Amino acid sequence: MNAQINAMQRWVSAVIVKYNFCPFARKEVEENRIHYCVSESTTHDDAVMDMLEQCAQLTSDPDRETTLLMFPNGFALFDDFVDLIDLANTMLRIQNYEGVFQIATFHPDYVFADSDDNDPANYTNRAPFPTLHLIREASMSQALATYDDPESIPQNNIKLAHRKGKAFWQQLLNSCHHPQ
Repeated sequence: MNAQINAMQRWVSAVIVKYNFCPFARKEVEENRIHYCVSESTTHDDAVMDMLEQCAQLTSDPDRETTLLMFPNGFALFDDFVDLIDLANTMLRIQNYEGVFQIATFHPDYVFADSDDNDPANYTNRAPFPTLHLIREASMSQALATYDDPESIPQNNIKLAHRKGKAFWQQLLNSCHHPQ
């Protein structure tokens, strides 16, 4: 588990923070307010139960800002992960967490809808493991309210991803698993 957490922490630092994919992440990293959780779940139902447990923990621990729930042994196929995302969002609504938390998603083979597999922009959501990122909606709203032109964030990320190219991002992603 430590190896998986370490790989994810390297990814957050080397990709998300360093290349500013999420301009709000640096503060949470520096303040050690990101919880990294490894789930051994391989089924959709078990994975969603783990997600709901993490939502409950976020609710009870105000010092924990966000959680990255990783599935290193499950959902290797991106289509299976998409099914998990749909179920996870449904369960957020059913369990009255809608409006409290939102889910961002990451996967080693992430492909945006209507995108080509080889588009470097997919690397803005490619991570070492299939991951559900649980985000406090209130914190996100507050951060977006204080950020000039938040609508530009995705477009800026896409431009940077294209400028650096697929090979650059794939090597960086690989290095998170195997640091030099």
